[in-house]
Amino acid sequence: MKFNKYWFKPKGFGYGATPTTWEGWMVVVVFIAYLISLSVLLTKEENMSKYIFLVFAGIVIVAVVSKKKTEGEWKWNFGKKKEPEMKNIGKSKE
Repeated sequence: MKFNKYWFKPKGFGYGATPTTWEGWMVVVVFIAYLISLSVLLTKEENMSKYIFLVFAGIVIVAVVSKKKTEGEWKWNFGKKKEPEMKNIGKSKE
């Protein structure tokens, strides 16, 4: 089994990463299931501080795992750069 395989790639626009393998998607699915189970189990008023703490802890864990398993670095991306049109440069209009 190959352990150095990347599960995420940097987003094309914005900050962060996007899952590219089944392992990356599994991280996302498990995180969503974790959030749903917390919401079902801990939304009573007496558990609100515990709920907020556990949601924040889950976000931190997913961010650390995805950043470690991302090919390249996380930075703000503005999408693909468009090439300037050079068709009509140097042509005279007659």
